[in-house]
Amino acid sequence: MTDRLLTIRNLKIEGRSDETWNPIINGVDLDLNRGEVLGLIGESGAGKSTIGLASMGYARDGVRISDGSVEFDGIDLVNASAATKRALLGKRIAYVAQSAAASFNPAHKLIDQHTEAPVQHKVMDRASSVEDGVELYRKLRLPNPEQIGFRYPHQVSGGQLQRAMTAMAMSCRPDLIIFDEPTTALDVTTQIEVLASIRDIVEQFNTAAIYITHDLAVVAQMADKIKVLLRGDEVEEADTRTMLSSPTEDYTKSLWAVRSFHRPEKPAIVTGSTPVVSLKNIDAAYGRVPVLHDVSFDIHPGRTVAVVGESGSGKSTAARCITGLLPPKSGYVEFDGEALPLDYRKRDKMQLRQAQMIYQMADTALNPRKSIGEIIGRPVQFYLGLTGKEKRKRVDQLLDQIELEPSMYYHRLPSELSGGQKQRVGIARALAAEPKFIICDEVTSALDQLVAEGILKLLAKLQDELGLSYMFITHDLATVKSIADEVVVMKDGRVIEQGGKSEMFQPPHHPYTDLLLSSVPEMDPDWLSTVLKERGVDNIGDAAVDKM
Repeated sequence: MTDRLLTIRNLKIEGRSDETWNPIINGVDLDLNRGEVLGLIGESGAGKSTIGLASMGYARDGVRISDGSVEFDGIDLVNASAATKRALLGKRIAYVAQSAAASFNPAHKLIDQHTEAPVQHKVMDRASSVEDGVELYRKLRLPNPEQIGFRYPHQVSGGQLQRAMTAMAMSCRPDLIIFDEPTTALDVTTQIEVLASIRDIVEQFNTAAIYITHDLAVVAQMADKIKVLLRGDEVEEADTRTMLSSPTEDYTKSLWAVRSFHRPEKPAIVTGSTPVVSLKNIDAAYGRVPVLHDVSFDIHPGRTVAVVGESGSGKSTAARCITGLLPPKSGYVEFDGEALPLDYRKRDKMQLRQAQMIYQMADTALNPRKSIGEIIGRPVQFYLGLTGKEKRKRVDQLLDQIELEPSMYYHRLPSELSGGQKQRVGIARALAAEPKFIICDEVTSALDQLVAEGILKLLAKLQDELGLSYMFITHDLATVKSIADEVVVMKDGRVIEQGGKSEMFQPPHHPYTDLLLSSVPEMDPDWLSTVLKERGVDNIGDAAVDKM
């Protein structure tokens, strides 16, 4: 039996706009052997996810495979019948989507969705599938693996949901898995464990994988070879070590050189100055489950406070308390020195306008039935009272700010945008209210590194011009180093350390802060193995990192 599992030749894919078909993928070739991992990298809109889906013989609505061949283990997927594809998908070919929140059925528990494929494909019965699911949850370091499967998707964090989706894809032990940004929503400590588990599964079951990502340090740990894409064209392909050490094309070299942006250190905060936002002794809970414990920190005018910590540490919950979406059980929130009503429904329009939020999951944050112009135009009209030509002019200005051509994007729906483009629309929507304070909840996690750097520069420019203050929720410590003025570290709903950026990145650290800093991937193919060895993990599938 040949080792070749997937062969793609001269793949051409088109997307429909009005009555015209426009090229998306321009004749790409791809070869993948059993047990091999191919990394697909490139900026947002390069065609990475489109090729990943085409590897399953699938194209999104409004998209078609116009030419070329996709052959999986001798089966022509382009011309295969629907019955043939149904027999393969979920069993021999699996997919891990970028946005788990948009991919799970909100009406069914996680374990019910996990067991669907193995039961329907007769790989195992439900009882065995539940037992196997618990074991996969444990391997992927989900908390309380025996019980978490019996929660609904909205009852777990974004990072936990992403790991549950990875477990679901592995449930039938497929021959091919397409990983579409599977660690985007994960904090760095959890990312190590998930990457180790994915790599172990691939090696143990001789599984082939296409690993789609914009994180070069991550792909360095996972891929045997890397293919670089730009606007639907292949730029170059080589084995991982060669690609990292000596890329030949200028575009690839530009990807390797990103994250050069670092804001200069700002002067110390004047003693006694009034913060824009101040959290005072906040306790909060979801129902009877406490999630925040005596949380206090300040955000001053024109400054950026990065709030970091693992998935479920309480970062986004603190933001929800600030916005009034989750009224705290005790404590209070001040804005410009005045206590805010804890429930957003009791705040007036000016109080609502001054604090805006950019959400982590752009796929679920944008109304799929509204055009981009309508999405951005709504807060322009609601908060600024602009209508007609003035409203359109302001929306066009906001689209220009986020580097989306107004004439091309104003009438598009969110489904016609890439993940990075959707996130930029979310940023424009927050800016539309002209607020003093913006909560940025993982705003660059869905963006490739070139676009992410541009967004960080844009946010910094807006801050300087408008005096904006940011609460920057992130698990990306490179982003923290680039843009933050102060850092708040959270764990288990508590603030365990906080201070100025330069102070926080210099030892000595709290043990948990030290763990976060040591878990940031490096552009070295041996980095993951080295870290696991240093932490006493002999089997990469048992990456039981002890989170202090």
